[in-house]
Amino acid sequence: MTHDELNALLAPVVADLGLELVGIEFSPSSGGSLLRVYIDAPEQGVGIDDCERASREISALLDVHEPMSGHYTLEVSSPGLERPLFTPEHFVRFLGQEVRVNLNLPLDGRRRFQGPIRAVDGDRITIEQDGVPVEIVHANIAKARLVPDYVALGLAPARGEAGAAGRARRSGRARS
Repeated sequence: MTHDELNALLAPVVADLGLELVGIEFSPSSGGSLLRVYIDAPEQGVGIDDCERASREISALLDVHEPMSGHYTLEVSSPGLERPLFTPEHFVRFLGQEVRVNLNLPLDGRRRFQGPIRAVDGDRITIEQDGVPVEIVHANIAKARLVPDYVALGLAPARGEAGAAGRARRSGRARS
């Protein structure tokens, strides 16, 4: 079964649970492959209960249709902060945000790009790399993920804050 056929098989089941199928990653391995299914609930986010419900339904469906040969592990997950982007529509949804992109084939001698998404025109995504717009055909994207701003999310200290705390400890001003 192709990637698109697997998406088409799983999307209705996930939608029946009131969730969105974000995308699928398949990592083949000789010891047992991994099928990772990303789900989301755009209005409230995904919880562990959502992942468990989706996992049960998807597992039952895969048992019936057997889309892959051999042993594999099913993992159902939220997209998380480093959200994968699978479709041009995902890039449109996150216009202006920073993304890390790995390409199948090099473009201008590079396979990795990182910068804000500046435009999406059909299957062409433009990101800004070092102040220069780079147009990438979606079919050439092997993997794309958002790059979260941990400082803005309050999950990391602002630049200079961590260094100031460390300097205070080294100078003996910090409490022992």
